Amino acid sequence: MKLRTPLVTSVMLAMVAGAAWAKLPTPPLTDEQKAAAELAKAKAAHQAKVDAYQTCMAAQRAADHYFKTHPQAARPSNAPACTDPGPFAAPGAAPAPAAAGAPKKS
Repeated sequence: MKLRTPLVTSVMLAMVAGAAWAKLPTPPLTDEQKAAAELAKAKAAHQAKVDAYQTCMAAQRAADHYFKTHPQAARPSNAPACTDPGPFAAPGAAPAPAAAGAPKKS
């Protein structure tokens, strides 16, 4: 009997705390948090493109090696070319100008 009371009490407390916690609304995001989330989303999308490019390049190297060591094998003609996604550019930011020299002093 002595063991049952604390057990029942702790279970009841956990249920009440869980119900109270579930009803709390999420706090609204600030503009900075929204911007940070958009930037993180854009970085993740760019990283996925970079990963796909690196996978394509590795597959291309493996295929080149295979066709080099097996000259009788027919090379498929419809293999897509790997496209480099380029460097990451933040959304909404203007692209950086080409490497311009230092401003001249007058």
